[in-house]
Amino acid sequence: MLPSRFFRSIIVAWLILLAPTTWAATTLVAVAANFSKPMTEIAAQFKKATGHSAKLSFGSSGKFVSQLENGGPFEVFMSADEKGPRKLEESGLAAPNSQFTYALGKLVLWSATPGYVDDQGNILTTGGFKHLALADPKLAPYGAAAVEVLKKMELFKKLQPLFVQGENIAQTYQFVSTANAELGFVALSQVIEKGKIANGSGWIIPGNYYAPIRQSVVLMKKGTENPAAQALLRYLKSAPVLAIIAKYGYDLPK
Repeated sequence: MLPSRFFRSIIVAWLILLAPTTWAATTLVAVAANFSKPMTEIAAQFKKATGHSAKLSFGSSGKFVSQLENGGPFEVFMSADEKGPRKLEESGLAAPNSQFTYALGKLVLWSATPGYVDDQGNILTTGGFKHLALADPKLAPYGAAAVEVLKKMELFKKLQPLFVQGENIAQTYQFVSTANAELGFVALSQVIEKGKIANGSGWIIPGNYYAPIRQSVVLMKKGTENPAAQALLRYLKSAPVLAIIAKYGYDLPK
């Protein structure tokens, strides 16, 4: 009897030690460039909470849609809008009814130079700058929102010759932070720290100047059998994640 119980105990202990390794999985996630800071933090917490890992790739939402339509490897797509995920669902590439909004984005006119951008955005009217950076509106929802703002202010045609377009919002931020453009439209999450713009100067653009930036996530069909992909979508709705999202200046979905 004793040897039998001994061996059973050894097997149970071995299974307990093996379980985290056996069940932990990794999911490939395409993430809109504006969400790089919060998602990096979320991924670290996700691993601590679940044991699963999220391997992140950042870029423009429009390019990710194109990649996914052409067989891209991503199992979860976190877009900067809801149009891309909806398109993937409608085409049968994403799991039906898996899309939801995880954050509401905010746009800011920002300069790396302190005192350069006033808190009403009047510099757009008074001028004096040679370059205005924005993300490509055909690929990046934040770029499309920037165009909306300029058209609302009746400044689009006047300022269009000064545009410096980034492929995505990360490259746009790089243009402004390195002074290749005196100012530009970026995501608030890129410049916020402890509830305010940390460096330079900026105008947080009122929400009625552009359509809501409803950042949405969708589960790709290739991720439906991956427990890490499914766990990540559930985790994005958790209280710890919502706190991280709000910390980076996003509004929370209602």
